[in-house]
Amino acid sequence: MFFRAATADPAQLDRAVAHPADGPVPALTAEKIREELAGNRIRPEWIWTAEDEGGRILARALWWGRADSEQPIALDCLQVGAGAADPAGVAAGLLDAGHAAFGALPGYNISLPRGWRADPELAAAVAWRQEAAHRTGLTREIERLRYEWTPAAGTAEPTGRLVFREGTDEEVLDAFVRLSQDSLDLATRHELELMDAEQLAREDFAFYRDCPGERSWWRIAELPDGTLAGMAIPSATPYHRNVGYLGVVPEQRGRGLIDEVLAEITRFHAAAGAERITATTDAVNVPMAAAFDRAGYEVTEIRLVLEGPSR
Repeated sequence: MFFRAATADPAQLDRAVAHPADGPVPALTAEKIREELAGNRIRPEWIWTAEDEGGRILARALWWGRADSEQPIALDCLQVGAGAADPAGVAAGLLDAGHAAFGALPGYNISLPRGWRADPELAAAVAWRQEAAHRTGLTREIERLRYEWTPAAGTAEPTGRLVFREGTDEEVLDAFVRLSQDSLDLATRHELELMDAEQLAREDFAFYRDCPGERSWWRIAELPDGTLAGMAIPSATPYHRNVGYLGVVPEQRGRGLIDEVLAEITRFHAAAGAERITATTDAVNVPMAAAFDRAGYEVTEIRLVLEGPSR
């Protein structure tokens, strides 16, 4: 068995793209992969296969990034043939080969239906993927809820409890720092173990500035007297509008103001004609999940995120 990227010739790429996306874990279709290749979000050098000596594909891994990414951001699909005696071992070898070529350890996002643990076949398919990821250094797990809003859910009218305005870069950075304090977001808590709040604020600022959304969309949230209450960052993915970042500063939490911040983001996107707004939050972040529920967002999938111990 050997591992290689789909870069040798068009025929090799065609074989890798056409490899059946079978099994219970949802995967991209060949048509969707072609679409992502055309958008430069999946690239031949990010498609890796494990093959036997006769050239038969035994496993396939697809990494994804933004159109302008220098390196892939995340592993999107991982399949191993149903006849493999040790699917975790085959998958781990494939991931190690890709990681070595990238010089990086992109995370792995597994999209799953609600209640996936109750399906024995699906749970087993996830288990060997988890084992392979753990073997290759992706040892941190976060389970996230993916939410979606559509116009049928409607939007809430402003209540006047908060005032929203475009803030300066310095005000936004300060808001990031204050919002990270006692955050229930697991990624934020982990990053604060590796860096201070000011550095994390600069990294978050850069991340959302580089997303497809516009910097001019960002809003500082204040009480009517001008006291900082939180921040709303409507954003976008390459596919649709989304809730980028939102939060309430610690001293204002517990007053229901997160509903006001989320409503502002929803109104902003709806006013621009959005037919779909997506959002994610950690399953353990119960207050944020409840806010999405109240705002009419619906859970469409569970996203199991497997990451390395540090970025």
